[in-house]
Amino acid sequence: MPVNVIVIGGLAALIVLGPGDRPQTCERPVISQAATVQAVRSYFRKRGRTVATFVGYSGAEYEDKVAMLARAATVLDALDPKQTIVNIGATADGIGAVYDIARQKGFETTGIVSTQARDTNATLAPCVGTVFFIRDASWGGVLKGTKKLSPTSMAMVSASDHVIAIGGGEVAQDEFQAARGLGKKTRFFPADMNHAIAISRAARNGQPPPTDFRGALGAAMGPSGSR
Repeated sequence: MPVNVIVIGGLAALIVLGPGDRPQTCERPVISQAATVQAVRSYFRKRGRTVATFVGYSGAEYEDKVAMLARAATVLDALDPKQTIVNIGATADGIGAVYDIARQKGFETTGIVSTQARDTNATLAPCVGTVFFIRDASWGGVLKGTKKLSPTSMAMVSASDHVIAIGGGEVAQDEFQAARGLGKKTRFFPADMNHAIAISRAARNGQPPPTDFRGALGAAMGPSGSR
């Protein structure tokens, strides 16, 4: 049985792959440079598969990335690669590491992300298969001064059948709660953002060091994760 060794932050994690989980070579993604919410909806409707979307931290990263990947692998093991598309936010940081596991397990992968990522040269995840850049003046979440989702988050939520959150900041919180409000299947797993990155960011912004690393979604969900 093949075994993958992933080294993250000096820690080695073994991911044991079953007979149907052989690694695949990740090819360059198919990219839609200025997709609309309607175009994204149409794409997934025509694919005719269940869309499982993972949300969480991106640049804020994870304090325990090995645990995050193990959690994601367990969730993926309960899904059928022949009937499910794994969708995330297209970039490589944070939750984007789940793309590699998804492709190893034979899932089709997609990413929905703001054109802000393209314009700032953000790194796309190597194993995202199809990327939709949504024309958006923000990175996502609820638009300031409104209760309306940004185009990127609207596309993300509308495309999804299941939303799985592993930790997550404000954008993840807005998307998760919007999906829950629409009656979509949601699952939340608490996870800390990377402590060192959070402390460094606070220092750069002249703020006191944070003491709560649960992220906006974790804080909103509370200890029970039921809200």
